[in-house]
Amino acid sequence: MPEAELWIRLNRHLGADYAPLWAQTFVIADLGQLTVREALDAGLKCKVIWRAVWAALELPPSEL
Repeated sequence: MPEAELWIRLNRHLGADYAPLWAQTFVIADLGQLTVREALDAGLKCKVIWRAVWAALELPPSEL
C-alpha cells in the first residue's frame, strides 16, 4: 500500500482535519507503542500500519 492510500483511508475514517493530528498523537500498541507518524518515520510498511489503525479504530472487516 502506498503512503498516499494510507492517508486517504485515515482521512476517510477520521476526517481530513483530524487525521493528521491523530496520526501524530495516538499511540498504537500494535505498532510497538508508536504513533502512525513515528511508524512511518521508522520505515514500517504502510500495510502494517493500516492493519494496526484498523484494529485500533475497530473498523469493520470490509475496511481491512
